[in-house]
Amino acid sequence: MSDTSPVLRLRIVFGPGRMIGPGKAELLERIARTGSIAAAGREMGMSYKRAWLLVETMNAMFAEPAVTRTRGGARGGGATVTDTGRAALAAYRGAEAAALRAADDEIAALTALLAPPPEA
Repeated sequence: MSDTSPVLRLRIVFGPGRMIGPGKAELLERIARTGSIAAAGREMGMSYKRAWLLVETMNAMFAEPAVTRTRGGARGGGATVTDTGRAALAAYRGAEAAALRAADDEIAALTALLAPPPEA
């Protein structure tokens, strides 16, 4: 990572197999941008199978699906992040920002304790 700013990676666990974290949030963002589960997965360096498994997990976790897909046809298939998916993503990103603000003093204290980075 080229940026030296501390990063807080938040995972919210609701129970066994029911969680959202940085990977699922990024996948939702990329599906929304590309309109494709496969393309989003490729951009993240994961297989379509892995990306689809994460989508299925999110769809089962929420009361309404986070992502819907259309099967391929003459123009190919696609995927759409639903209102539920967009709301979940916004809530997760909001929790992430709030956690970072709340931990600001502690992160500064930890940063002050770090050894200097090794020289290249």
